Amino acid sequence: MQRAELMQPRALIEALRALPGGHELLTLAEHRHDMALVGGAVRDLLRGQMPRELDVVLAGDTAAAARQLAASLEAEGVEPPAVSVHARFGTAVVEWPAGRVDIATRRAETYSAPGALPDVRAGGVEEDLARRDFTVNAIAAPLAGPHIGEPYGAEHALEDLAAGRLRVLHERSFIEDPTRLLRLARYAARLGFSAEPRTAELAAQALADGALATVSGARVGAELRLALCEADPLAALAAMSELRVLAAIDARLHFDEQRARRALALLPPDGRADLLLLASLLLDPMTTASTAGASSPKGEASMLALLDRLEFFAADRDRVVRSALAAPALATKMARARTPSQLHDALFACPPEAVALAGAIDTQEPNGASAAASQWFERVRHVQLAVTGDDLLAAGVPQGPQVGRALARVLALKLDGQLADDRDAELRAALASSADGGFV
Repeated sequence: MQRAELMQPRALIEALRALPGGHELLTLAEHRHDMALVGGAVRDLLRGQMPRELDVVLAGDTAAAARQLAASLEAEGVEPPAVSVHARFGTAVVEWPAGRVDIATRRAETYSAPGALPDVRAGGVEEDLARRDFTVNAIAAPLAGPHIGEPYGAEHALEDLAAGRLRVLHERSFIEDPTRLLRLARYAARLGFSAEPRTAELAAQALADGALATVSGARVGAELRLALCEADPLAALAAMSELRVLAAIDARLHFDEQRARRALALLPPDGRADLLLLASLLLDPMTTASTAGASSPKGEASMLALLDRLEFFAADRDRVVRSALAAPALATKMARARTPSQLHDALFACPPEAVALAGAIDTQEPNGASAAASQWFERVRHVQLAVTGDDLLAAGVPQGPQVGRALARVLALKLDGQLADDRDAELRAALASSADGGFV
């Protein structure tokens, strides 16, 4: 990788000033002289990129600093920011629609056991940098004083950033906090960096030794959700698969990049890309529409248990499992549908993630499941009747199941182009159907 030129101190400060909350942070720092921008915010600014959020460390009271920052933002006309304080870790967060600032006390961390949450105490500048995951995130820049904007970091930090390397800060890094294994993959994908050779060795050894099993499912799930919501989630998942992180989380997770890419291309705006990708991870990579009937999908109970262990919200969990289980059989039904009404009957109750995943399963037939998914999303699912059940009741049709059946028959006619797109025509057809159970 070509060595990158890093931003100069003055340019870094001006870039920070232009960001949401940046001007207010710099004003606050003028009166403190202990505040420094740190971590990913410095990393991204030094590379000339927009940071996702601003991380700040200081030596004093984070809660007080957060309240001061929030008041300053509100005085500038910002919608009143939300302030949350986490006393155990000495952190506070200021968040508003346009931005977010995380404020932390400089601290040192120790681990009572592999995979445990850290024990935190106040620490110095070097200790605060040493607790971070990778050298490229162990960089700080003062926000006031004679060295304002001048970056300093852990050993190798600036050279690793310029060279595009991911390096852990010590040999036990992945043992103490195995979630760093997932972050290694995420950062490699997002930044386009590669693991430094010794870091790659340590990661492989930690995975082989079962390090991820020492971490709670909640923490692993949180990291997986971050990967699924990356700007390029396919790259993040590909990196996690290549590093064998997915297999270490659970042997049932398989990443088929081409299938996932096809499914994302089919998914409409009202679908959830993160849930679709998670469902694709649960799908057997050998499944095709032609084999769906012969091979049973992974058990529902097993999938639910996995996502419960990773602490996904119940609604998201159920939608993912439903999509993964339904997709193979749906692909067969979609490929066999010969009319829009048949396609509607097969798909009207399915979440969009299930349909997109089904459409990505089989690419053998040019007019198969993929084409059916496109037809469904682009036209069929949007077709609605102008006439309603109330119209039939008002016209004298007795209340009962025949009302719903009549409307379903009329919708089928409309979908298949056998009925004029006209409310009166729909009503006549519905009344005729309800009268004799068929069409005249």
